[in-house]
Amino acid sequence: MVGLGGMAMGSESGGMGAAASGGLGGNPLFHAGFGLMLMGTGLALARNAGGKVFAEVQRRAFATLEVTSKDPGYKWILQWIRDRGGNSRHLSLETKFRSFENGRVETEFTYVPAVGAHFLSYRGAWFKVTRAREKEMVDLTSGSPWESVVLTTRNRNRHLFGELLNEAKQMSLKQEAGKTVIYTALMTEWKVFGNPRRRRPLNSVMLAGTTAQKLVDDVTEFSSSAKWYVDRGIPFRRGYLLHGPPGCGKTSFIMALAGHLEYNVCILNLNDKGLTDDRLNHLMAVLPPHSIVLLEDIDAAFVKRDPRVERYSQSVSFSGLLNMLDGAASTERRLVFMTTNHIELLDPALMRPGRVDVIEYIGQASEDQARNLFLKFFDNETQLAAEFGKIMGSEPLASMAQLQGYLMLYKKSPPGAVKYAPRFRDALKSHAVEEAQSLKQGASDEKEHTSTGGDDTAALAKKTAVS
Repeated sequence: MVGLGGMAMGSESGGMGAAASGGLGGNPLFHAGFGLMLMGTGLALARNAGGKVFAEVQRRAFATLEVTSKDPGYKWILQWIRDRGGNSRHLSLETKFRSFENGRVETEFTYVPAVGAHFLSYRGAWFKVTRAREKEMVDLTSGSPWESVVLTTRNRNRHLFGELLNEAKQMSLKQEAGKTVIYTALMTEWKVFGNPRRRRPLNSVMLAGTTAQKLVDDVTEFSSSAKWYVDRGIPFRRGYLLHGPPGCGKTSFIMALAGHLEYNVCILNLNDKGLTDDRLNHLMAVLPPHSIVLLEDIDAAFVKRDPRVERYSQSVSFSGLLNMLDGAASTERRLVFMTTNHIELLDPALMRPGRVDVIEYIGQASEDQARNLFLKFFDNETQLAAEFGKIMGSEPLASMAQLQGYLMLYKKSPPGAVKYAPRFRDALKSHAVEEAQSLKQGASDEKEHTSTGGDDTAALAKKTAVS
């Protein structure tokens, strides 16, 4: 009974399966759907395999180089693209301003390949240049959009990357030849400040006696003595402090010295609220090569220490400055110049040897300085220059900046500059505004003087008399 029942049930199940199979097998919609499913699966597998094959072929056949806007070489690459991208149809505008000695300002429009892909030829090889800009990412130090340039070429031409970068670098340096690049600190980086400046001749800054030559000789000797320092285990760094009244040429000399040495200048503002001890040490560790660090008016940033207020008065602590100069975290291969108008306000710890190695006074104009400055304005007036030098140098009272401002008012009248020099000197000496005002009448009596010179002379004398 059980066996018969099983056979009956088996026959029934087989019949139902056959019926179902026969029903689906004869359904054209089922065949069509199943075929599409197989086709889609096959195409997906083929596409995936093809993508992997293509990616592998591309990886083996092509070489790429990415340069981000964070890298110092990024500006070199952009300039290289600009000079070789003359056939690009999609351009981006860069506007620059050039200043000339006569005060004229000229606007320059430069077109560079815009964001996107461009094709350029270099030494017989084709390069795909892809310039990308992230819309949602910015450089936190500058606020500029994050950019990158990707260079792609055939793998056999990858050696051209190095040659291309060197050419781009030399192209950029050529534009900076004969100029001094000024850097300022921005967060944890050094950024170029404005356009490179024409190097100032060293003889354009007139210091008293042999001061200028002594400083030049010391810096030159230090710069060429790296091995001597290393062999003796002495940190290869040197600090200078130039002090004296304002307007006497401290900063001007440093700029001229940088031009003479073909160095750049990194200006560091210790009063920057975003500057901390850690950032200060980091900035010194990432200095641009061949640079002078300039700390202007160091007395304004730190006076004699007051532990009660030091913690809250500035972002950089006094101890942080000392550690930067000669602490365990201080860097080597650097020149630091500090300036101050009031050396008496500086803490003695700051001027300790190893932190400040050379201290030089830059004072008021001497007789030689006044005479040489006069000759700079009036080339052949040697006799008048000697008289002017004796008048202003007999009792040095004027800074070089004050003398220059005075001579500017008499640039068309050398005799007038000498004639009224005693009254200008006396006005500085007495600090009497009424005495300074008398220059107004004197300048107006000069026939060769400009019509507005008297007012300007009086204003200058008044300003210098009370300063």
